[in-house]
Amino acid sequence: MHQNTGEASGDPERELERDWNLFQAVETGSAGGFWRCWRAMKPVVVVGRHNAVRETVFEDACRADNVKVLTRFSGGGAVILGPGSLNYAVAVPLDSRPGLVNVEASVSFVVQTIVGALGVLGLRPIGGDLTLGGRKVSGSAQRRGRRALIQHGTLLYDFDARLATRYLKEPARRPAYRAARCHAEFMGNLPLSADEIQGRLETAWADLLRLSQTSAMHPTR
Repeated sequence: MHQNTGEASGDPERELERDWNLFQAVETGSAGGFWRCWRAMKPVVVVGRHNAVRETVFEDACRADNVKVLTRFSGGGAVILGPGSLNYAVAVPLDSRPGLVNVEASVSFVVQTIVGALGVLGLRPIGGDLTLGGRKVSGSAQRRGRRALIQHGTLLYDFDARLATRYLKEPARRPAYRAARCHAEFMGNLPLSADEIQGRLETAWADLLRLSQTSAMHPTR
């Protein structure tokens, strides 16, 4: 059964732990696919599981401002969450969509679904990112198990990119479309409210997970 676990606005550490626990339920077969959204009410830095904090984060600034630094269970680079950003997670059982066994195909599938759901003119996927007017408005990371995958990320709608400049070092590896732009020049916002984003995603994910459940029950021959 597909499920929407609803939106939560609370402790990012607990929300990331919830993502992990829900993913484990899908991976073990005790739950079907899910999607959810949540928001961080104050800035928090989240680094990928393979990142070295000292190489990616201005730790002194974080300590001075009492900004937590967390490590998530997926890969990817360091991000800053906070007011003006909506966080999402979606998990899909792989037996319901065998084509998502391919990593690149699965990343593309998720971001293309988001593009279609939001309906914003000029919104463009590049890898796991979404761009608008050449600026990054969404990033994502993925974790995969034997039976399921989870992709989670951020969608920026009223985010102050100066927070990224203060707390995150410029990455050593950059996508080509970023060129030499710093965080504040590179990041942008969607022309939608948080409620509009979540409402549009809700329709798309509900349809996606319902169809996934149907295909698992009645596989195409």
